[in-house]
Amino acid sequence: MEKINIQTYKKMYPMLEQLINLDEYFWLNPKLVEFQSAIKNSPLTQDDVKDADERLKRFAPYISKVFPETQVTNGMIESPLVQIPSMKQSLEKNYHQSISGELLLKCDSHLPISGSIKARGGIYEILKHAEDLAFEHELLTREDDYSILASDKFKEFYSQYSIAVGSTGNLGLSIGIISAKLGFRVTVHMSADAKQWKKDLLRSKNVHVVEYEADYSKAVEEGRKQAEADPTCYFVDDENSHDLFLGYAVAASRLKKQLEEMDITVDENNPLFVYLPCGVGGGPGGVAFGLKLLFEDNVHCFFAEPTHSPCMLLGLMTGLNEKVSVQDFGIDNITAADGLAVGRPSGFVGKVMGPLLSGSYTISDEKLYSMLADLADTENIYLEPSALAGMIGPIKLFKEGSKYLLKNNLLAKMENSTHIIWGTGGSMVPEKMMKEYYQKGSLFK
Repeated sequence: MEKINIQTYKKMYPMLEQLINLDEYFWLNPKLVEFQSAIKNSPLTQDDVKDADERLKRFAPYISKVFPETQVTNGMIESPLVQIPSMKQSLEKNYHQSISGELLLKCDSHLPISGSIKARGGIYEILKHAEDLAFEHELLTREDDYSILASDKFKEFYSQYSIAVGSTGNLGLSIGIISAKLGFRVTVHMSADAKQWKKDLLRSKNVHVVEYEADYSKAVEEGRKQAEADPTCYFVDDENSHDLFLGYAVAASRLKKQLEEMDITVDENNPLFVYLPCGVGGGPGGVAFGLKLLFEDNVHCFFAEPTHSPCMLLGLMTGLNEKVSVQDFGIDNITAADGLAVGRPSGFVGKVMGPLLSGSYTISDEKLYSMLADLADTENIYLEPSALAGMIGPIKLFKEGSKYLLKNNLLAKMENSTHIIWGTGGSMVPEKMMKEYYQKGSLFK
């Protein structure tokens, strides 16, 4: 990558100073356009998302059989959508800002199998690869009951193949758990910020874990090298994978059903705002893309990143996408939000979401911790620090986003609005570590 001239970019984008100083910043996307104009240039369509949805339905009998915790949802990997009125009151009181509309939490933190949003994209991509291999060798047809994949015959077949992925933690968990269950030989390359308990859990599932002193980019680079050197190895490319992205995008149609069950309308007079923690961008990008396909200009999506790792915001703001890293601007990429500790964004996601994303903002680690404790106290819901990045979104929108609300004729509609915080992970955090998070958060309250 050619060297970035910081002074040139500072002149072009004076707000970069705030990011470099690790100050919190709320950014509105000047390149946002109407949905129908934006979607014309998209490499993916609603048909692609439907195809992914149908594939997950085909695999449901298998998932239900090998992961009994999914039997209540008939093999669908899905999470609750809950109201958090007490947390809303606490946010309003702590930040001296009222939030018009309803506040909900999408609990991807409690997704079965791997306990984070990565259970959507990561598991989906491995299932698609498994299906492709079985089709190619004429071991499976679309009409079969996919629970046959749990047999020794299929495990033996998949043991001839390997999987590699680079991860800060949660993607590695989802890829490792599902790959090992199917019978693949799987290696997870983990960056320095990955938590020890995640490495230990993977090893207990017969997953080969390789650890690095460097950050996420190095782990991905090494995973890619492994796959390139082995023709039987499949590399899950978190930075560029269409399949991962589509696995996340399926969440939108499921969320739509949940909103309907709660009698919540989304239309021109009832806007929906969604706040998504963002690392390299695949998870939040896929979810936001799916939501835009369904609700078009009636949904407004915002990414949330730690002040120490604002890679997607830097990529979108400068238009450099994957050609820029936080380190280019002297930002250290060291954050308690391990799942968001990414220095360089996905160029693929940046290009797809560039015209569709309403904005992005950064949040300090201290606030992540204080809101973690607050959510536990008010709603008895426990998330990991990175999963709280979205929680401050409505406060920032009402405090700093008046231009956006005015420009999009939303001011008079905010009483009818719905705000969804995407809780991305936490249910698999060991109890002892969660207590430490909580105690730390209580100090910042």
